[in-house]
Amino acid sequence: MGTTQLESVQEPKYWHLKTVLSEALDSDFAVGEILPNERELAARFGVARATLRQALEQLELEGRLQRRRGVGTTVAPPRLGVAVSTAQHDWSGGGAGEAWQAVDCTTAVAPAPVLAMLDVESDEPVHVVRRIRVTQGQPVAAELLYVPSSSVPELSAIESPSGPARARSVVRELHRLGLDGQDRSVELGSARADDAKELDRLPGAPVLVVTTRYLAAGGTAAVSVATYRADTCRLTFGDSGDLEISHSGPERQAS
Repeated sequence: MGTTQLESVQEPKYWHLKTVLSEALDSDFAVGEILPNERELAARFGVARATLRQALEQLELEGRLQRRRGVGTTVAPPRLGVAVSTAQHDWSGGGAGEAWQAVDCTTAVAPAPVLAMLDVESDEPVHVVRRIRVTQGQPVAAELLYVPSSSVPELSAIESPSGPARARSVVRELHRLGLDGQDRSVELGSARADDAKELDRLPGAPVLVVTTRYLAAGGTAAVSVATYRADTCRLTFGDSGDLEISHSGPERQAS
């Protein structure tokens, strides 16, 4: 990657720099290789560090780069194709080798956006199941699944009040309910600290937030808010369920 001075161009300087960097990634770097630090890169290209940072952030958003804790900025591998559907593995108990792994289950009042989709009182606690999706041995998504007590009436109060076992029980009972369908929306967001830690990302890193409302008996049985790594995931959608692509309004933080 030689020294390059950016000439006056019509497009934003950071965007032109992104194009130059992208070409350099193809020719000069291998997957997983660590890039020079920001100061060195800014000096090589004759730009301010703020301009360089904008270009790097855009390349990260496009899946070309990854920021790794304690490592730095590395060249990203091709994105993984991750299916988003109501296939059987989505409702598995999270055992070894399964796509979704149960992490915990608590009881809490749902956030206001989720309450708007659930047919519950504003102060009524719901089951909050946290799961991690693992693909090819890599964590690619963190999910919060909000389930009203009315959706899992057979759930025993004697079982563990929290933890992975409780999470698997809630998911199992929800699956037994028999869902009629779902609707989804996808938004670009930024990783919150808890999701970033579980997904090996830095807080504020770009993520894809998939919100799913599961339907049963004419109402909402559960709401899932799943945060996917934007740098490694290419989401694919099957025939089950409609997809709404959210492209207006401000970016929101992942829940």
